[in-house]
Amino acid sequence: MVIIRGATTVDADDKEEIRRSVRELLEQIENVNQLKRDEIVSIVFSSTSDIHSYYPAKAAREAGFAGCSLFSAMEPEIEGGLPLCIRAMLFVEKNLVPRHVYLRGAKVLRKDITSIINVAIDGPAGSGKSTVAKRIAHEMNILYLDTGAMYRACALKALAEGADIENETALQDIFRTMKLDIAYENGVQKTILDGRDVSEEIRLPHVSMAASTVSKHPSVRVHMVEKQREIAQKMSCVLDGRDIGTFVLPDADFKFFLTASPEVRAKRRYDELVAGGHEVDFEALKADIVRRDEQDMKRDFAPLKQAEDAILIDTSDMTVDEVVALVKRKMQEKI
Repeated sequence: MVIIRGATTVDADDKEEIRRSVRELLEQIENVNQLKRDEIVSIVFSSTSDIHSYYPAKAAREAGFAGCSLFSAMEPEIEGGLPLCIRAMLFVEKNLVPRHVYLRGAKVLRKDITSIINVAIDGPAGSGKSTVAKRIAHEMNILYLDTGAMYRACALKALAEGADIENETALQDIFRTMKLDIAYENGVQKTILDGRDVSEEIRLPHVSMAASTVSKHPSVRVHMVEKQREIAQKMSCVLDGRDIGTFVLPDADFKFFLTASPEVRAKRRYDELVAGGHEVDFEALKADIVRRDEQDMKRDFAPLKQAEDAILIDTSDMTVDEVVALVKRKMQEKI
């Protein structure tokens, strides 16, 4: 059983206005979630105390939603609450990620899903930012853009061409012919480099280290950032990296900086690589992480640092669920 929420407002406590608004709300919920009428088990309505002239449940039945149980309730008076508001909860028998719908004046109740928002999650390697970013994007039903994968693909291209990754001019020549695409299949981002899926290959330690070097060159970062900003302007998305909140999206609606001790971060990456069938030396991996931290923080162009308005979260002793819950709570507090 999945619950889909929605809300709308009416201009006046008028029978026809309530009928029209309820129909509009339910049909939009139905359309965006690709529901069939027989998949709706029940609909529960609540309306503010200034709505008396008509029951939303009756309006729903007249709108054709007659095959499920319908219930209406009146909300208690709340000082400063949104007036003339009708809320709905649809209980459906369908395996889906619910897309909630808030219309008209009710949009102020859920600015996170009724307008384009950007979430920036920064932090050093192994801090959990990518895992958390993916979860937040999934639960909010918005785009997750893996910015790190884009830089790793650039590094992989340079390594394959035998280029000097410290030489910015040489890299510019290579990247002019590089074709980088981001594809999404079953909710998972695929990184396509020159027509080949390199999603697994770009996660190898030597590619990650090279990505840190490649990404410090201004021309490389400018090229990638232009693509990232273009996407963020068109749709709500979550981006994670090392300079999202400070450079890529300095005006992001929500900013977080995740960190953890080097030992914890090395263990996380070690377990991830071993699970993928790779042989890895833990101490060498930890040394790479420490070295990469230093390189990222000391680079001249857009270094790794916490944005002044970002919320700092130390994930060393937290589970992924705990971090995700904290991020969502902080977002809701701001909304």
